[in-house]
Amino acid sequence: MWRYVIKRLLISIPMLLGISLLTFVFMQMTPGNYLDTLRLDPTVSEDFITELEKLYRLDQGMMAQYFTWLTNIFRGEWGYSFHYRVDVFDIIKGRLFNSFILSLASFLLTWAVAIPLGVWAALNRNNLIDRGIQFGSYVSLSMPSFFLAMILLYWASQTGFLPLGGMYSPNHDDLGFFGKIWDVLKHLAIPAVALSIGGIAGLQRLMRGNMLEILGQKYILTARSKGLPENRIVYHHALRNAINPMITLLGYEFSSLLSGAALIEIICSWPGLGSLMLTAVRSKDIYLVMASMMMGGAMFLIGNLLADIALAKVDPRIRYD
Repeated sequence: MWRYVIKRLLISIPMLLGISLLTFVFMQMTPGNYLDTLRLDPTVSEDFITELEKLYRLDQGMMAQYFTWLTNIFRGEWGYSFHYRVDVFDIIKGRLFNSFILSLASFLLTWAVAIPLGVWAALNRNNLIDRGIQFGSYVSLSMPSFFLAMILLYWASQTGFLPLGGMYSPNHDDLGFFGKIWDVLKHLAIPAVALSIGGIAGLQRLMRGNMLEILGQKYILTARSKGLPENRIVYHHALRNAINPMITLLGYEFSSLLSGAALIEIICSWPGLGSLMLTAVRSKDIYLVMASMMMGGAMFLIGNLLADIALAKVDPRIRYD
């Protein structure tokens, strides 16, 4: 397993390099210059702009700029944000944590609800419970998450039951420890639910199909003929095998933790990477865009690797040689 993990990590290096090169080329192909906004600002001196050009080779060709950025990355330097006028790492470290909180809450909510719903629907196949769950899934799959977020925000504005946006209340700093946690949870409710509904609908349908397939296998019929309790058959034998294909989806879910929440963050005013990425692209803040894309690529590769490892752990038939 360790040899496999090391091999996958080594393979991920050229893949990340390819992602970074494509992102850099696309950003360079867009019209405008990321130093134009600085030149229009009377508070920014021409000497400072000249220093940035020399430091990052902005006065040279595209490939010279790219290899300068790549060299700085290996040294732990993420670059300079031309829009926020600070180091990229100082901006991203706080926004990354906020995005991770939202995405992790959505991830846990999705799987905690989808798996039991899928099992429940499979055990009540074609009766009223199953039909109700499937109807709700069709409705959820057909509703875009951003539209649901706007509906929930409108409902919150009419009822006052939940905050309308942001991550903290104005009096957040005056609250106690548990009060601060509760305040964040209230602000987290609408974006997390809006982000989870579609995933819950899709995953429960997959789980239902897997359970129905496993429950129709001959070894399940043999277990029932031996008089094993139904709960043991369902949750010990059937569920363990039905959930194996779902584990492969964990990698894709993990990789979408940062990227999937971007639009919801913008709509709900959640201070994460979504609004930051939008501002960076619009202002051609190239090093901020590069850092965000690299994080998304790294999350995708790490997520797939974790899914493969988890699948090997739960299924003894799988070995990576």
